[in-house]
Amino acid sequence: MTKKQAIIIGAGPAGLTAAYELLEKTDIIPVIYEAGGSIGGISRTVDYNGNKIDIGGHRFFSKSKKVVDWWKKILPVQTHPAKDDIILNRPFVINGDIQPEEADPEKSDKVMLFRGRISRIFFMGSFFDYPVSLNLNTLSNLGIDKAFKMGFSYLKTKLMPVKKQENLEEFFISRFGKELYETFFKDYTEKVWGVSCRSINAEWGEQRIKGLSVSKAVMHFVKKALNAKAFLDQSSTETSLIEQFMYPKYGPGQLWEEVAGKILEKGGKIYLKHEVVGIKAQHNRILEVIAENKDSNTRFSSSADFYFSSMPVRDLIRCLNREVPDNVKDVSEGLLYRDFITVGLLLNKINLQNTTSIKTVNNIIPDNWIYVQETSVKMGRIQVFNNWSPYMVNDLSKIWLGLEYFCNEGDELWGKNDEEFKKFAVDELVRINFIDRSDVLDSLLIRVKKAYPAYFGTYERFEEVKSFLDGFENLYPVGRNGMHRYNNMDHSMLTAMAAVENILNGRKSKENIWGVNSEKIYHEKK
Repeated sequence: MTKKQAIIIGAGPAGLTAAYELLEKTDIIPVIYEAGGSIGGISRTVDYNGNKIDIGGHRFFSKSKKVVDWWKKILPVQTHPAKDDIILNRPFVINGDIQPEEADPEKSDKVMLFRGRISRIFFMGSFFDYPVSLNLNTLSNLGIDKAFKMGFSYLKTKLMPVKKQENLEEFFISRFGKELYETFFKDYTEKVWGVSCRSINAEWGEQRIKGLSVSKAVMHFVKKALNAKAFLDQSSTETSLIEQFMYPKYGPGQLWEEVAGKILEKGGKIYLKHEVVGIKAQHNRILEVIAENKDSNTRFSSSADFYFSSMPVRDLIRCLNREVPDNVKDVSEGLLYRDFITVGLLLNKINLQNTTSIKTVNNIIPDNWIYVQETSVKMGRIQVFNNWSPYMVNDLSKIWLGLEYFCNEGDELWGKNDEEFKKFAVDELVRINFIDRSDVLDSLLIRVKKAYPAYFGTYERFEEVKSFLDGFENLYPVGRNGMHRYNNMDHSMLTAMAAVENILNGRKSKENIWGVNSEKIYHEKK
C-alpha cells in the first residue's frame, strides 16, 4: 500500500518543522519544495570566508516548553565553557537538564550555546538600554528636562488612557506615553516599515510587544536586582525583557541544516531551487502543485494528500488555478511586504568603547544587536556577531558586524548595486562616528525579499483571505509569510506543530493554527 504524502512549500522553520513532525508522528512522507538554494529561509546562516551571518538575528528562546525541548533534541545545550568563556576565564554554570558529554563546544560542533542578551539603542551618539529603563544612564543621556517630560507624559496616559487603539501610534502611546513614543519608537518604527505609525494596524504591536510597558520594565529591573538566581527562570518574563537565550554554535542555519539532515535520513525529500508556480484545486481540496526546477527550467506536476504552504499568501493566491473570488483577489494583491538588506562588515576595530561591566573578548562593546535610532542614517540595526557566538567569527581579533536595512523592492535603497550599497553603509557608520573608514577589511551584501509581512495595505481585510484558504480542507498555511503574520521563529514552528496535530487527530478546523501567537495560547503556562 502506497504511503500518504505531504507536499510542503518552503524550507524555512515552519516547513522543516512540519516535515520533521510528520516523520516523527505519522506515516506520511513529506516532500519539500524550496525556491531558494539553501535551508532555513530567513533563519539561515550565511558563511563568508569563515565569517558567519545570522540574517535578522535569532534568539532561541520560547515560552513554549514544547519548542525548547524540540530545539534541545536537535542540538544539546553546552555542558562546558565556550571559546569566549575560556578566554575571559568567565565562570560557567550548567543550566537546565543534564546533557551528553559531547556537548562541549570546544570539541563538538553540534552544540547549542547559552548566551546573554544585550541589546541597546544608539541615539544622540549615546547608548540607551533596550527596552528603555528609567535609570541614571537614561537620565544622564537625555537630560533632566527631557526625562521629566517623559515621566509626566507617561503618568498622563495612565490617568487618561488612550481608549481607541486602532493604529500603532495609539498602541505605543497607550503603553509608553506620547513623549517616550516620539523619542524612542516613532522614527525607528517608521524607518523599519517605511510608512507612518498611524498607517500600521495596532495588531503589530500586540504581536511583537504584547504586554510590555514602562511599569513592567521597572518591575523587571527590581526583580533582577533583588533575586538574580530566580531570574534564570524567565517563563513569565516579557519576551522583550529576556536576558538569556540558547544559540547554535554556528548560528540558526546550523540547527535547520541538522533538521534537514534528519528529514532525509527518515525518508523525507527536499528539493532546493524548485519553485511552486501553480496549484491545481477542485472544490474544497488541493489536487496537485506545479513546480519548476530553476536550474533546468523544466516544470512538472506533483500530487499529495496534504499541502503545507509557507510561501507568501499573495503568491499562493496567484498560483491557484481555480476561480478566486474578486474580494479575495483584491485583498491578496493589496497585502504588502517589507524587504531587507544586510551588509556583513569585517573590521579591525570600532570607535565605541565598552563602558559596561560586562567582560568581552578584546573588550569590544557587549551588544548582540543595536537599534540605530539616529535619524541622520537609514540603517536600522547593527548586529555584533562576535557576541552571538565566538565561533561565528574566523578571527576573534577582528569585529564582524551585520548592518541591517529595511526597504521595498524597487525603491532607492534596493536599486543600488551591491558595491554602491556597501559603500553607502560604510559611509553611514562613519557619519555617526561608529567606525573609521580605514578599519574596514571586507564586506558582503545579502538581499531578502518579502522578509516582513506588513500590517497595512489591505491587511485589515485579511480575514477574507483566511476564510477562503480555510475552505481547502487539505491545505495548511503555516509560518510567517504563509499566514502573513510577523511571527517569531518559535511561533512559526508552533503553527506547523498544530497543523500536524490536526492531521493526526482528524481535526478539520484550523483555528488552533491561526490562534498561535495570541495571548491565551502563547502564554500558556508550562
